[in-house]
Amino acid sequence: MAEIKYEIVEEIGVIGENAKGWTKEINLISWNNAKAKYDIRDWSIEHEKMSKGITMTREDLKNLKDILNKLEL
Repeated sequence: MAEIKYEIVEEIGVIGENAKGWTKEINLISWNNAKAKYDIRDWSIEHEKMSKGITMTREDLKNLKDILNKLEL
């Protein structure tokens, strides 16, 4: 399996933390030298390991924001 290259361009924020110390984060990440996209996933403490996550364009993130703003929390 080919190695996945990534660069965290901007650390935006931590959403939460699990019992093992991994943090669920939203970041701007460039995957395999492509244009950076918004990304939500769990990361180990030093950002050496990661879980599966979701990657979104700016437009996807804007649409998600609009949807979340409509929720009554």
